Order: sequence, then C-alpha cells, then structure tokens
Amino acid sequence: MPRDGSGPGFPRGPRTPTVRGMTTSSNRPVQPQDSPGTYVGLAADTAERRARARGWTTVRSVPPGTVITMEFRAGRINFEVADSVVTRCWVG
Repeated sequence: MPRDGSGPGFPRGPRTPTVRGMTTSSNRPVQPQDSPGTYVGLAADTAERRARARGWTTVRSVPPGTVITMEFRAGRINFEVADSVVTRCWVG
C-alpha cells in the first residue's frame, strides 16, 4: 500500500486540516470563582438558587451512590443530596 494515504477506503492523499469557521472567542461557560464547601449543609433548593445566582450555568443534584459521568465541564456544580440537604459538593 502506498504511504500517501491512498489505497482501499482512502482514495485521496492526506488532507490538510482546516480551521474554517473557528473564532478566537470561546463559547464555553465561565467557571465561577466560588467555594464548593459553602454549599454543604444547605437545603438543596437553597443551594441551587445560590449556585445559579453566583453564575453556575449547570447545577446537578444526585442522591448518594448515583453512578454519574465525571468528565469536567466548566460552569457545572454538582451536589450530592440526602434528605433534601447537600452532603457533598464538587465542580466540573
């Protein structure tokens, strides 16, 4: 097989990547400067209102032991909630 990228399933040589349409500005949410520990012990509804007021774009509340994805997302705050009270909090 030739080394130029041609062959079965690859009829053309390698292409140069393009960045057409990309801008220098980012549409990613801003990560608020906030301390997750301040939410522990609050009622879940109070914590959510406070988080949104402080600029968090995504507020996720889950019961203890819930299996969730752990990829980092700027602008997201996570609450572990038991009996309507935040027991754990982390960002991302």
